[in-house]
Amino acid sequence: MPDLQQEREHLAQADEHIAEGRRRVTDQVALIARLAQEEQDTTEAWRLLVTLEETLDEWREHRQVILGSIARLDPPAR
Repeated sequence: MPDLQQEREHLAQADEHIAEGRRRVTDQVALIARLAQEEQDTTEAWRLLVTLEETLDEWREHRQVILGSIARLDPPAR
């Protein structure tokens, strides 16, 4: 069974992954714009962007799972 400290560490790691994922999506969007401006094929760049966005969505879902785990391990005081 996970402990509270471990889940908080997982949350911090998930937040880092999400931030990095956002940066990668932003960079990929900029790359697509540059390729389009240079009239180059953007097909593969678009495919990668879709994959990056799907991965980012999965990381966000995983973050929610971690938050649920933390809530069960450390319920709010009444």
